[in-house]
Amino acid sequence: MQLQPFHLSSGNLIADRRFEWARDCQAKGDLAGAADLLIQALELAPDYASAWFVLGELREKLGDHAGAIAAFEHAQAADPSDHHGATVHLMRLGARATAAMPKVYVRALFDGYALGFDTALTEGLGYRAPKLLFDAVQAAHARACMKFGSVLDLGCGTGLAALPFRPFSDWMVGVDLSTAMLAQARRKGLYDRLIEAEVQRYLIEEAKINARYHLVLAADVFMYFDDLGPVLKAAAQVVAPAGQLAFSVETHDGDSILLRETLRYAHGEAHVLRAVAAAGLKLVSLASASTRIEKGVPVPGLIVLATH
Repeated sequence: MQLQPFHLSSGNLIADRRFEWARDCQAKGDLAGAADLLIQALELAPDYASAWFVLGELREKLGDHAGAIAAFEHAQAADPSDHHGATVHLMRLGARATAAMPKVYVRALFDGYALGFDTALTEGLGYRAPKLLFDAVQAAHARACMKFGSVLDLGCGTGLAALPFRPFSDWMVGVDLSTAMLAQARRKGLYDRLIEAEVQRYLIEEAKINARYHLVLAADVFMYFDDLGPVLKAAAQVVAPAGQLAFSVETHDGDSILLRETLRYAHGEAHVLRAVAAAGLKLVSLASASTRIEKGVPVPGLIVLATH
């Protein structure tokens, strides 16, 4: 998916203009020239977070690993909320330990994607997570009528995952961090209730009031979590007795957690199984399947179904 770069103004008109010239140079392939223009902008506005961030990206492309880290560090310091996700780049470059992604970054990322999200995923990336999750849940009900009193769609986005499950659901709740994504979901009329919230925090609050759901979905959501243990434990608390949790993850050949170049976490199968068991859930099915294509290559993934 292509996204217009997030930009925080420096408050200095000349510095902002240098930034735009740098972007133009970058688009034309002149990375060194773009970097020079950004340095000029930073001389005028030393706390220009967007300029530091883009300079980090350029330095990395130019092979300056240490310079890229320094620029991303400046970007994060200039914008502690980290709209650009400098922290994520620092983790990927080995300058920070892997950890939860900044919530402000994730919100900004998906707010930027919202308008073209469905087309980009379904037509550009061959997105299949909703169908794969539906097939897994349906297979578990092969001998019984599939019907859910209540469904919780975590990181619901625009509602792609809800679509196949809606005819089998009496009540459907969608939760997402992105205001713009929720606006798109609202237009589809699939949900009985939509909530703007961070997924894990919402699950914890729902557990406090003993809310229970017969099916909890997480389609391509856990790629933005490092350790799956806490979020699966929180999800397990709201799964009704005999209810189910269905989710997708990207995976890799190792056992642990890997932050990919795509800035999405991949979870080894062993890590997924440990997290499911630690949450007090029992595995119903686990299948290797790719939910999307990146640069023409299927991204390895897992489709997981668990219950109490």
